[in-house]
Amino acid sequence: MSETVLYEKDGHVVTIAYNRPERMNAINGQMREELNAAWLRFRDDEDAWVAILTGTGRAFCAGADVREGGAAGTFAGTYWEKPTINSFESGLELFKPTIAAINGPCLGYAVTAVSFCDFVIASENATIGFPEVRIGVPTIVGAIRMPQRINWADAMELLLIGEAVSAERAKEMGLVWKVVPHDDLMHEARQLADRLCKSAPLAVRTTKEVAVRTRTMPWVESVRFGETMRIVAGASDDAKEGRAAFREKRSPNWQGK
Repeated sequence: MSETVLYEKDGHVVTIAYNRPERMNAINGQMREELNAAWLRFRDDEDAWVAILTGTGRAFCAGADVREGGAAGTFAGTYWEKPTINSFESGLELFKPTIAAINGPCLGYAVTAVSFCDFVIASENATIGFPEVRIGVPTIVGAIRMPQRINWADAMELLLIGEAVSAERAKEMGLVWKVVPHDDLMHEARQLADRLCKSAPLAVRTTKEVAVRTRTMPWVESVRFGETMRIVAGASDDAKEGRAAFREKRSPNWQGK
């Protein structure tokens, strides 16, 4: 059985690639299992600091494979008690930086995954959309996520009309951060990943977690949580290394500990 997800680690940077090019990287049951395993592998590897998500062939990912099914995965539990936060697309708690490098069509589940990435770089050839309503299916996680990410009318354009938009239109919406020539896409993504790796990995993850959690917290609770996280991260070996490197006027040697 061929791999439907490629996982490559180079230094502290992991590249996760959808790999069913013959089906425009549409997600079936096997890919769902391999995607979930890949994201958990990245999350649990202390030496992996940044992830790039992309696709092989001409597509980023065409969303769910409607012919084969299984894109949502199968999970233990009764009808009501089945876990719902069970994938990167559904909001798996992951505070390491993530970059989407959209190389072509990006639809459905793939757009939801992109919306959970911290940086979205798109090829000039990329298109982005939620086609579900055109086949009579509501978009649930996308409907929850999109209005939190972009303006309401822009979110409704994607969710209710069901037409794919260009990379430039997605940039206007605020979903895409940068549009680049197609041949430069992975170079741009890797350059950004390397820049992120220059920051202390635990400080980065702490900062991202505070940013994520405090969006739904009142101000006082946000500050209290942030200060607690500052104390925890400030006691790390990396924090000590950062202070020493500053005093000694040298580049720090981060360990992620």
